[in-house]
Amino acid sequence: MPKSRIITKKVATWALYDWANSAFALSVLAVLFPLVLGNYWGAEDGGSAATMRLGWITFAASLIVFLSAPIFGTIADTGGYRKRFLLLFAITGAVATIGLGFVGQGDWPIALGLYLIASVGFYSATVFYDSLLIDVTEPCNYSFVSTLGFSVGYLGGAVLLSLHLWMLKSPQTFGLESVTEVFSYAFISVGVWWLLFLLPLLIFVPEGYSPIEVRRHPVRAAYEELKSTVQKISQYRNVVIFLSAYWLYIGGVFTVIFMAVNYGQRLGFEDSDLVLALLIANFVGFPATLIYGFLAHRFGTKRGLYFSLFAYVGVCLWGMQMTEVREFYIMSIIIGMVQGGAQGLSRSVYATLIPAHQPGEFFGFYSMITKFAHVLGPAMVAIAAMLSDDPKWVLLALIPMFLAGALLLALVQIPAVDQSQ
Repeated sequence: MPKSRIITKKVATWALYDWANSAFALSVLAVLFPLVLGNYWGAEDGGSAATMRLGWITFAASLIVFLSAPIFGTIADTGGYRKRFLLLFAITGAVATIGLGFVGQGDWPIALGLYLIASVGFYSATVFYDSLLIDVTEPCNYSFVSTLGFSVGYLGGAVLLSLHLWMLKSPQTFGLESVTEVFSYAFISVGVWWLLFLLPLLIFVPEGYSPIEVRRHPVRAAYEELKSTVQKISQYRNVVIFLSAYWLYIGGVFTVIFMAVNYGQRLGFEDSDLVLALLIANFVGFPATLIYGFLAHRFGTKRGLYFSLFAYVGVCLWGMQMTEVREFYIMSIIIGMVQGGAQGLSRSVYATLIPAHQPGEFFGFYSMITKFAHVLGPAMVAIAAMLSDDPKWVLLALIPMFLAGALLLALVQIPAVDQSQ
């Protein structure tokens, strides 16, 4: 039988949501918020205070999603509500992001509150976006399609960040009078971009219906279902081992992403250099992540994951000795080459291992594990900022997470369908 096309309309529009929300992940999470928090909203309090606040507010957002993901995942599975929940959280996150553009100088508590809402919206919407992977393609294509989403996201985030960098270097070209105005309009543009490119997914991506019914109170039923999910997962040896490995290494990946700009700031690098370095990393990430997906589709996912995890170990060791901005550029490029592969291949492995009839529930648990890992990294950064003015030692604590995750990953047996050509 001839093979069907991998990139269909529903695959393309599903991946386009990564284009939409990656603008928030790159421009807001990785660049704008850390820069403005340290230089504008809380400039008078010093670099370590900004690091501590960034760590704790990211910890709080991750904890909220960690606790709520199984509830929303279970409710969504009861009647085909995943797209509706995605819409609700995406709109909430986008509106809060737009609100960041109107926060005044020194108003860091308001900024932290809006950032918390926007982050919860972003991460919660991703739960339902991830779970739609099984509705748009076949299991043999999960690796390629999952990494396609991340690669498209890299490109989309880089396109909008390019505009922000242009605005930052030449405000007068856009009729703006100061860098402060540039940051305000940048936040607004991210929210509008997110909403605009959400629409194709809502129109063209299908959603499988589950016959599961919940007749009790939804919150109680959700946690009872979570208990049931844990019991089910305990019957899947590969899922248990994989989630243990994933919990370890993805916390390290996330911590490197969210602290990169703040780390560069505290080493004394210029804001424009930090933005440009991450922009280059994302343009590198677009083809690199596509290559990851292609190689995993042909040869399996483990090799790609191993390579990315050991690359992160090298990045941490190098980052501890970094003194020059050119080193930050090189490190950002290396991260751009492996970050999308680590995330995309992890998602595809999980989609292959779980039962197909309850994707919202199982991806809710996946998101809960992700957020549990994300809770630890930011907390480590915040505690380190409280104990020392030297940010470099945080990187040393991440290395065991990558190495232990790789060791556990070796025990995971990926079904043959994931290796099919």
